[in-house]
Amino acid sequence: MLTFSAYLGLFLSALGAATLLPLQSETALVALLLSEAYPLWALLALASCGNILGSLLNWLLGRYLEHFRHRRWFPVSDARLQQAQGWYVRYGRGSLLFSWLPIVGDPLTLVAGIMGERLWIFLLLVSLAKTARYAVLAALTLGWNG
Repeated sequence: MLTFSAYLGLFLSALGAATLLPLQSETALVALLLSEAYPLWALLALASCGNILGSLLNWLLGRYLEHFRHRRWFPVSDARLQQAQGWYVRYGRGSLLFSWLPIVGDPLTLVAGIMGERLWIFLLLVSLAKTARYAVLAALTLGWNG
């Protein structure tokens, strides 16, 4: 039961961290890695899948967010939304390789949805970025641990 709880906690923290919520998953991954009680491949797979799924939720939100743009309650001004869209047009889909970055990565996945980025390209680039980030974090953690 403890194993399931640890895996579920890691998955949910990774999923939440990829949304626009101010959460992080790195501490959960590092703690589980340092415990040496769980296989590396399982931790990397769960963290990556959770984080990719959270980014997919942002993309889906972005796809439908545009429909509500002119509502009074809409949380982003037209100017700010146009600025984000211009940034995405300027730097292109390759910018999704930076979706792992704190602060800018999550809104970037939302803007990709608004801009109508194709799902397969989105998933490919975000999966590469998110999985590589967790792999580097694991390598650094296990390298420092000895």
